[in-house]
Amino acid sequence: MKQPCIAIPKKKGEPARKFLMELDILDKSLKIFSEDGELYLPLERELTPEEFDELPGEAKQAEREFESHEKIFTLEDILGFTPGYEIVGDIALIEADEPEAERIADALLKLHRNVKTVLGAVSAVEGEFRTRRFKVLAGDERTETIHKDHGCKYKVDLARAYFTPRLSTERQRIVSQISENDVVLDMFAGVGPYSIPIAKKCKKVIAMDKNPDAIHFLKENVELNSIGNIEVIEGDANEIARNFKGIADHVIMNLPHSADAFLDAAIFVMAPQGIIHYYGMTHEDDLFDSSIGLIEAAAKKVGRSVEVVECRTVRSYAPHQYNVCIEVRIS
Repeated sequence: MKQPCIAIPKKKGEPARKFLMELDILDKSLKIFSEDGELYLPLERELTPEEFDELPGEAKQAEREFESHEKIFTLEDILGFTPGYEIVGDIALIEADEPEAERIADALLKLHRNVKTVLGAVSAVEGEFRTRRFKVLAGDERTETIHKDHGCKYKVDLARAYFTPRLSTERQRIVSQISENDVVLDMFAGVGPYSIPIAKKCKKVIAMDKNPDAIHFLKENVELNSIGNIEVIEGDANEIARNFKGIADHVIMNLPHSADAFLDAAIFVMAPQGIIHYYGMTHEDDLFDSSIGLIEAAAKKVGRSVEVVECRTVRSYAPHQYNVCIEVRIS
């Protein structure tokens, strides 16, 4: 079976390999090989145009067949079962009350060479700033890391600011809708996972968050990614938005449990024909209708109308509960 890959002159191969390792898309289960002076590096997925532009050397994308390495052990091989976990940067996250949590943590360190710390979550996402409490189960004593995603880097302390890698595909879907002359307002920016990739495509991003720790890391991430067109503001989005009447071509409302409380502010900043990307947590019996009703009511109060552009389920959140995205155009 053919695999997406990068073909590059052998002399330029090592910088390219390191770059792909940093993006975490080099397929380590397959053997790199050379042929006619070209080195072929297997990929887990195709590079985005932005990633390809940053690739060192004179590379081209291709498809080739590769030999597999000898069997790579899995968590099921080591533990006898496959636990749930996610990886942010070089930190793996599991639930602290997971049966055999410490054994799982040791297995994760053994299997994932890039993982240096395993954290056990001792709380759900909680509080005004949507943070979680953790304890270190294995590895280095820390909760701070740098996560890489689609050519961007995000420094984050997981105990001080909310971040999840699970929305990577959803964030790229939004990025794909942004044009170079757009002004985008990110009402709950966190450490920047929407704002930073969007800023690479548009005229300006206004990024705000009430959590001072999130703002601290957002500013660091603006520097880390060499972004010059983001205005970072700490404070309540309902208050900050009053300074930006009618300028936003897109508004990101990624606060699923309480975004409805900020709809008046979102409508206030919308440019004519601008789009709101509204995220909610809804029951399977009423995925979209009630939320659309709230948006329409907020628009009607100020004499504006709503056109529904798209409704989609982003992911399952809990039994019968879904994280949804509703995109509407404000006329």
